[in-house]
Amino acid sequence: MTAVTIQCCAPIAREPLSETDAADLAVMLKAVADPVRLRLLSMIGSHAGGEACVCDLTDSFDLTAPTISHHLKVLRTAGLIDGERRGTWVYYRIIPEAVNKLGALFAPLTESAPRSVELALTPA
Repeated sequence: MTAVTIQCCAPIAREPLSETDAADLAVMLKAVADPVRLRLLSMIGSHAGGEACVCDLTDSFDLTAPTISHHLKVLRTAGLIDGERRGTWVYYRIIPEAVNKLGALFAPLTESAPRSVELALTPA
């Protein structure tokens, strides 16, 4: 019989999510599960100065202004972005704490060593 050790991936959570955290994260995940909203979030987050005018966002899509506004409202309601009206335009910025919370869900824990699983193989 031969024993083989296989390295498993690091866990992605320190502990199971609470019911409240799971509900909050589900709202955020639903918000970014749409390709338009995901693109909007990335455009806002990568825009010079950390904020983007709605006028900078609408031309990138083949959608009406009300449709873009709807998508921005979903992101805002989910707590991922915030906006500020300046004259005619609204400027949007990412809420770093919310985006970091979402990102942390998928970031593997680097402090812990990978788990090992030992398999016993028997000759056939």
